[in-house]
Amino acid sequence: MNTDDGFVGAVGQTRLIRLRRISEETGCEVLGKAEFMNPGGSVKDRAARAIVLAAERSGELPPGGTVVEGTAGNTGIGLAHMCNARGYRCIIVMPDNQSPEKYRLLETLGAEVHRVPVVPYSNPNQYQKVAERLARSLPDAIWANQFDNTVNRQAHIDTTGPEIWAQTDGRVDAFTCAAGTGGTFAGVAHYLKSRRRAVRCVLADPPGSSLYEYVRSGTLKATGSGSITEGIGIGRVTANMQDAPIDAAVHIEDADTVRHVYRLLREEGLLLGSTSGLNVAAAARVARELGPGHTVVTILCDGGAKYQSRLFNSEWLKQKGLAEHARSTRGGEPIDVRPVMID
Repeated sequence: MNTDDGFVGAVGQTRLIRLRRISEETGCEVLGKAEFMNPGGSVKDRAARAIVLAAERSGELPPGGTVVEGTAGNTGIGLAHMCNARGYRCIIVMPDNQSPEKYRLLETLGAEVHRVPVVPYSNPNQYQKVAERLARSLPDAIWANQFDNTVNRQAHIDTTGPEIWAQTDGRVDAFTCAAGTGGTFAGVAHYLKSRRRAVRCVLADPPGSSLYEYVRSGTLKATGSGSITEGIGIGRVTANMQDAPIDAAVHIEDADTVRHVYRLLREEGLLLGSTSGLNVAAAARVARELGPGHTVVTILCDGGAKYQSRLFNSEWLKQKGLAEHARSTRGGEPIDVRPVMID
């Protein structure tokens, strides 16, 4: 029998999907690592698993203990799954501007969810700092600290990077993805560079984030005023991003992100979230810069079901001035999935 040992054993070994239309347009092999196929539905399952198992091994997290984290959603979802699988209480602190589906899903999973106002990182009431204080106030509790806990990055050095290398038979010319905590980008980049220094590692950054300018000039300065993307784009260099091998950065506007989300849906049959759209937009740009004949890999972070009320809601897109970008090259209107009341 070929089986996995529960949730923990099912994380990782995701497929590498060839994005046919963009590959044809660029003359490159543009490949997406299907992290939405993890059992908790996102790339963050890898960090959640690694953080909990490391805390168990160190004795920091005793049986029946509590895991506390500040998150925009996906890491919290992965941690909630892990806590259910391993017998822990899960408390999640989230900014109050995330998609409603994320809050509902976390509550369905049994997590205790605390919503806090959106404030700058320097504010003591910023959601990550609230989570840290809450963890310190509880007995037998850990703060997962995904941003600065380098177990996050190591998970991708140990798993995601080697998987990509093996799945491409070592024929990868470039890797690109966005950074939230920086764990995925830095971990994969470190591993690929260790195998072949010439692999080009390009950071994809949304409006409102400071990393694009940091890579270009060494100065943390926001580019643009904000983005519809959730969970990516930061204003500081996290411990996970320290010394990450970054060859270049690309700035991806929301219009390009939405355009590629809908292209993935209508041309590839993949219902994915906004970060996946941003990553694929960056991969297409990198492929065009490299020229035909190269292999470019990116991350398909999570599915689109958690964003139905926003990203796949025509009224919400119109309010953001993005509705026209939800039409693919084959035409069509944005998909409207607003709830319908049934008596």
